[in-house]
Amino acid sequence: MDSIYFYISAGILVLFLGFIIGWLLNKKISENQLTHTRKLAENIISEAQREAENQKKAAILEAKDEWYQAKLKFEKETHEARQELKKAERRLEEKEHNINRKVDYLEKRDHEMKEKQSMLESKLQAIAVKNEDLAVLLQRQNEKLEKIAGMSTEEAKKLLITNLENEARHKAAKRIKEIKEEAERTAVKKSREIITLAIERYAADHVVESTVSVVDLPNDEMKGRIIGREGRNIRAFESATGIDVIIDDTPEAVILSGFDPIRREVARLSLEKLVKDGRIHPGRIEELVEKTRKDLQEEIREIGEQICLDLNILGLHPELVKLLGRLRYRTSYGQNVLQHAKEVAYVSSLLASQLGMDPVLAKRAGLLHDIGKAADHEMEGPHAEIGAELVRRYGENDKVINAVAAHHEDVEATHMLTHLVSAADAISGARPGARRETLENYIRRLEKLEKIANAFDGVEKSYAIQAGREIRILVNHKRLDDTQASELASEITRKIEEDMEYPGQIKVVVIRETRSIDYAR
Repeated sequence: MDSIYFYISAGILVLFLGFIIGWLLNKKISENQLTHTRKLAENIISEAQREAENQKKAAILEAKDEWYQAKLKFEKETHEARQELKKAERRLEEKEHNINRKVDYLEKRDHEMKEKQSMLESKLQAIAVKNEDLAVLLQRQNEKLEKIAGMSTEEAKKLLITNLENEARHKAAKRIKEIKEEAERTAVKKSREIITLAIERYAADHVVESTVSVVDLPNDEMKGRIIGREGRNIRAFESATGIDVIIDDTPEAVILSGFDPIRREVARLSLEKLVKDGRIHPGRIEELVEKTRKDLQEEIREIGEQICLDLNILGLHPELVKLLGRLRYRTSYGQNVLQHAKEVAYVSSLLASQLGMDPVLAKRAGLLHDIGKAADHEMEGPHAEIGAELVRRYGENDKVINAVAAHHEDVEATHMLTHLVSAADAISGARPGARRETLENYIRRLEKLEKIANAFDGVEKSYAIQAGREIRILVNHKRLDDTQASELASEITRKIEEDMEYPGQIKVVVIRETRSIDYAR
């Protein structure tokens, strides 16, 4: 019994101790979990604070970087604006300097003209005094001559005039023959003078046409928009294109003036686009001009490629192809240079085939013979010399180089191909209607030439031949002798020079022949 109670008591005691120990252990574990949770919360808070600090620093750095980029962009734009202002100031200073120089020149010229006018007036007064003295002397001499000759002044004049006319005609005919013989001896010198005169007379008609372009406007109000406020639009346009804009009283039209045909074409296309678009301000002008310039360069390249394709010319350097395209916008004596080059290429090829030469090489040389005209606005020298340098630079055949250099006889021809290209060049330029002349004008000129000749007494028939470069006149041998035929040729020549405008020279040939006719019956 006692042992049972002992075990029961011991069990209860063990249970109690277990409960006490369990309670103590549970309390200890809860404190440890609480401590761990607190530490974990503190670590999370600390990590969150560090992350917030890092994000704050990153935001500050990003803001500083954006500010720095904005500062750089502003400084760049300010620098560009200052450069544009400096350029504009330099252009204004140059224009002001040129204007001042022209004013000084005009003032100096005006002063010189006044001095010359004063000297001329004094000389005229002196001449008038001498003329009066001479008139008195002549009157006295005439009175003495009338007394000596026993004839009146009018009778003496008629007799003298008749004798002088007969003698003058004989001497004039003789002198004309001498002059013509002398002219034949000095043919080279005279021909150069005639060619120079012909160029001067012919060039005056087409210089303006070759250096200006006309742009049609929908109305005259568009002129004010082109000029812009205080002229800013027209200044921006002239600065961007390098072409002068002339706005005058011409209704609904603006004139573009410049010697570079490419820049003039860029200006024309750009202005037409601006007028059509309606938005005309400096920024839009610069943008549109640059775009038009790029488009035109691409079009020029395509034109060059197309002409090579049409002529079946292969292996041409790309730069020469571009230069050929530029010839599309170049004229010479009113003739389109690209069309002229194409004609010369065809004619050269045909001539070479007939002469047993290489037609492909001849065609190539003919096409390139005027290539220098595409760069003569940019390089100094004759176009033949410029063209020879270009084809040499881009690896063309030596025969082609010589043909380009010598087609105007500026250098010595070293191959038959050169003479062939020169002949083809002359054929293309000399054919009727090739240069600034329609068929109607050409026929009208021939008719006028024959009409002038037929108006003279003694002329039976006249024929204009060799494309109007020669006129042959048949005269009546019974009404005119050889001396009078020579005089007639001179008179017709003077009449042609006074009444007609023509390139080069016109040869006047007077034919007088005697025919004896009988019939056998």
